[in-house]
Amino acid sequence: MADLERSTAAAPALQQEHHDMESLPALVGRLGDDVIKLLDTKLSLAKVELKEDAAVYAKSGAGMAAGAVIAGVGFALVNVAIAFFVSKLFSFDQPTNYALGFILTGAVYLVLGGILIFIMKNRMTARNPVPERSVEELRKDKQWLKNDM
Repeated sequence: MADLERSTAAAPALQQEHHDMESLPALVGRLGDDVIKLLDTKLSLAKVELKEDAAVYAKSGAGMAAGAVIAGVGFALVNVAIAFFVSKLFSFDQPTNYALGFILTGAVYLVLGGILIFIMKNRMTARNPVPERSVEELRKDKQWLKNDM
């Protein structure tokens, strides 16, 4: 009778141990799936951040290109104006009025183009190309894995 009671008492413990051993592979499999999901989420976050950065750089680059075109037009106008002004020094015709007009117009274009280039350059340099949120999340995950392993 005592043997029957011992075997009955040992049976739940044996079943619990067997149940724990069966669930260990399932737990490891679930852990692997969760790690893959975590890495996939981190990769998606990094992609979003890189797309945001690329959009900012594209807009700034377009602004800088527009500024360069405007500055180029201004440079051309100043060169024409200087040519008219120099021609005025050697002859006494009417080009002085044209020269002053070209110089003023060219100077305005040069200033506007330079300001636009300066603003866009500062906007680009102020932006950090490193996806900070992704890097911070990866640091946290690394620390978590170190602590749990």
